[in-house]
Amino acid sequence: MLMIMPLVKTTKSLLLRKACLLPLLLLAPVCSAAANDNFSACIKNLQAKARTVGISDSVIERDLASVRYINRVIELDRRQPEFTQTFTHYFERRVTEERVQQGRQLLAEHRPMLNSIQGKYGVPPQYLLAFWGLETNFGGYKGKMPTLDSLATLACDPRRSDYFTDELMAALRIVDEGVITADNMQGSWAGAMGHMQFMPHVFLRYAVDADDDGRRDLWNSIADAMHSAANFLSGIGWQEGMRWGREVRLPEGFTHEIAGLDQPRPLAEWRQLGLRTADNRPLPVVDDMQAALLVPSGHEGPKFLVYDNFRVIMRWNRSEFYALAVGHLADRINGAGKLRQPPPENAVRLDRQSVITLQQTLNDRQFEAGEADGVLGPATRSAIRRFQKHNSMIADGFVDNELLKALNIDAPEQNR
Repeated sequence: MLMIMPLVKTTKSLLLRKACLLPLLLLAPVCSAAANDNFSACIKNLQAKARTVGISDSVIERDLASVRYINRVIELDRRQPEFTQTFTHYFERRVTEERVQQGRQLLAEHRPMLNSIQGKYGVPPQYLLAFWGLETNFGGYKGKMPTLDSLATLACDPRRSDYFTDELMAALRIVDEGVITADNMQGSWAGAMGHMQFMPHVFLRYAVDADDDGRRDLWNSIADAMHSAANFLSGIGWQEGMRWGREVRLPEGFTHEIAGLDQPRPLAEWRQLGLRTADNRPLPVVDDMQAALLVPSGHEGPKFLVYDNFRVIMRWNRSEFYALAVGHLADRINGAGKLRQPPPENAVRLDRQSVITLQQTLNDRQFEAGEADGVLGPATRSAIRRFQKHNSMIADGFVDNELLKALNIDAPEQNR
């Protein structure tokens, strides 16, 4: 059972947490009571915080005081698909033919509005539709979790308490401003809201009342949602006239160890190294344009050169898998075909604990992977590449059974 840590530790609460670890059914009521006491103590601290940042007493006493702890939110936080699925599984479930066709239909339906948005913010329509498709399936499912409950639960969880405390304060401010009532404020388990799944602090800074009805309504107004998304992307550095990246092909005998988001090179240098577009044409010549090579499913899967706008997409969601799915879905909506090299079907799927074990093992062997946080991100992939090179393996940063065997790590049960 996951226990919420109070902000002030007491001898009594420490004893209760130890008791809750015992596998005895008779202790269940004690554990439940401890969890409730800890959450109540946390909410009292959050109420004090809300007063210091200027939230009205009415919202604090009516809405914040009545939030509930949701176990399901913690469960979902521990197994986010961007960090637990293989690229193959993640990508193929999100860039589907049905989603591509629906995106193309919506592009035709909303083209005048989307073209106007591009003229104002510099963000092409297909990218807005790609975000819309991935975030809520074009508004088909915006989430039904009570936002204040979700954020309070996460704010009282030690893993990312500071971040979610700030998001909770922002959500309370939205309610305080009269944008929406607490009862109607619903979204994802993590507190993301509306068509484009804005977190509350992003809402406060970038949401736009595009239809001039006096409200920034990202739940019901497509115009508000699309303008707000473009305003956000522009505000975090979207470069007009530049694409996200592209699928490429590598020359025979290519040195994969220079792949990775942390190893960008000028596009001209990639040309000199023999990279070509996926349909075997020369790469474009753009002076001083930086690009990084990603091989998300190893040397047998698709390869991508990604540009500065890819990094902007990752400021929306820090997963490379997510950003690749947005970029390719945008291309498909805009008329492009499928990947020339599809992801492999036999990829190893790692759960969070397996990634932690992998990171700890790499760190123990002096191939620094950073904090063992269960996230298979750029630092971990860089460590994998260094280990692979050291052991005369193809240094593509990809986790397969060969790598796990070399590290003396048992493959997760679902891969056996």
